[in-house]
Amino acid sequence: MLTVVGNLKGGTGKSTVAFNLAVWLAYDKAGVMAFDLDPQCTLVDVCEVRVEDGFEPTFKVSTKLDELEQLAADEKRKQPIIVDMSASNMPAMERAIQLADRILIPVQPSQADIWSTQRFLKIVNGAMDANKKTEVLGFINRADTHIGVRETDEAEQALQMLQGIKAMDIRLYQRTAYRRSFSEGLGVFELDPMGKASKEMKKLATMLD
Repeated sequence: MLTVVGNLKGGTGKSTVAFNLAVWLAYDKAGVMAFDLDPQCTLVDVCEVRVEDGFEPTFKVSTKLDELEQLAADEKRKQPIIVDMSASNMPAMERAIQLADRILIPVQPSQADIWSTQRFLKIVNGAMDANKKTEVLGFINRADTHIGVRETDEAEQALQMLQGIKAMDIRLYQRTAYRRSFSEGLGVFELDPMGKASKEMKKLATMLD
């Protein structure tokens, strides 16, 4: 399974989601291969922290599009692939979308992010391989934790109405644990296995199994 984590808008938490999913998959015997096609190379940086601090399991992160193309073409490959990408490298984004089996779109709870996701879906539809059944999934990321804030519910309802995407029944909330674990090179489920962020991420990972 080749999963691309992306969105047109920056700041949606793409790298945090991609990293946590990659760490989750790394615990399986098949392991995982990760690709960072974002010029900022945030996924590369956090994985370097993980290696330097001696956390296990580790996994390889590549920034080479041609290597992604080679792995995607390997019909015998059993190892899942996670790709972190951004609009800063549009040719690589479009190629990754074309190669993807699944596109995972984190969406922040704001009207601006819904508009951005609509534009991204147009890019996705234009870049997807017509001969492949590519799954396009979206979910609310960095949701408000205060029950009185209505934007999260409104954004989720808007996401459910968008064409060309399946809204997942899950939210990841705006929690300090995500920032802290990311800075330490750990998945949230490694840093605090019983925490709320851990339970959210485990649910997302399980839904994508």
